Amino acid sequence: MKKAICLPALFLCLVLKTFAQTTPPQAEISNGIVRAKLYLPDEKTGYYRGTRFDWAGVIASLDFKNHSYFGPWFERYDPKLHDAISGPVEEFTGLGYETAKAGETFIKIGVGVLRKPNEPKYHFSTPYELVDAGTWTVKPGPDRVNPDRVDFTQQLTDATGYAYTYRKTLRLTPGKPELVLEHSLKNTGNRVIETSVYNHNFLVMDRQPSGPDFVVKFPFDLRTTDSLNGKVKVQGKELIYERALKARESSYSNLQGFGSSAQDYDIRVENRKTGAGVRIRGDRPIDKLAFWTNPTNLSPEPFIKLRIEPGQETTWNLTYEFYSLR
Repeated sequence: MKKAICLPALFLCLVLKTFAQTTPPQAEISNGIVRAKLYLPDEKTGYYRGTRFDWAGVIASLDFKNHSYFGPWFERYDPKLHDAISGPVEEFTGLGYETAKAGETFIKIGVGVLRKPNEPKYHFSTPYELVDAGTWTVKPGPDRVNPDRVDFTQQLTDATGYAYTYRKTLRLTPGKPELVLEHSLKNTGNRVIETSVYNHNFLVMDRQPSGPDFVVKFPFDLRTTDSLNGKVKVQGKELIYERALKARESSYSNLQGFGSSAQDYDIRVENRKTGAGVRIRGDRPIDKLAFWTNPTNLSPEPFIKLRIEPGQETTWNLTYEFYSLR
């Protein structure tokens, strides 16, 4: 059995279960500047088999210079636990959930066809029954020896009329400390696809505890109607911690102030103690913005909206630029 992993002082001691006897499928990518390890989707042996987040592009770790950016942040690991996942992972809203009756199915892009139980409303923590995961294809390349990218494709067709081809590529930009998440979604069914998708991010920067050493920056003046309970506060264009979060504490807030331009999808997270920084940019306007944090991670959560007619395809990209303050 693996022992508990005690991270540096003041950082929560994470207790992870041992992997299943079969090692989860994984891959490594590098451009000589940034190195990352990815977990690959697999219905039977994948590291993450929950029904909340997109299975493609789960990042186990990413390192730049002497800084690390992603990794385990949770206390308990189970492959089907909704949030036992790491890295900049994404969640789509369900297709057909509202009209499906108990026992019927709905779809989550990046996961598959799920069965709706008898419940009053959708909840992200519900372990929905997976009826069909579709067909996944994973392709590293173009350099098979030292790949700098991995391409993921999920194809799914359902009797409800929903069908799609979802492609996601994680690639490291040559010569830059930069990760790009490229997406395309083609509607191959006969029903309109209307969904929103957000990136949870789950930043674990240098394994530092969430507290006053961190600052989260935006290109617009922030507003929030939520009570932040003396944990995090808005200060102009920044979110700052008023104190370190204690064990099992968390803070969630909906943020406002962004406009209709994609230029507002530009977020920086920096740690002034270690000098680690990351800039997160999207090429779509923000539809909704939230921020969630617990003692071990920072999660700015920008949402975008998607509407795709039958036969049409849409694309969107996210860019992560890693840097050092020193």
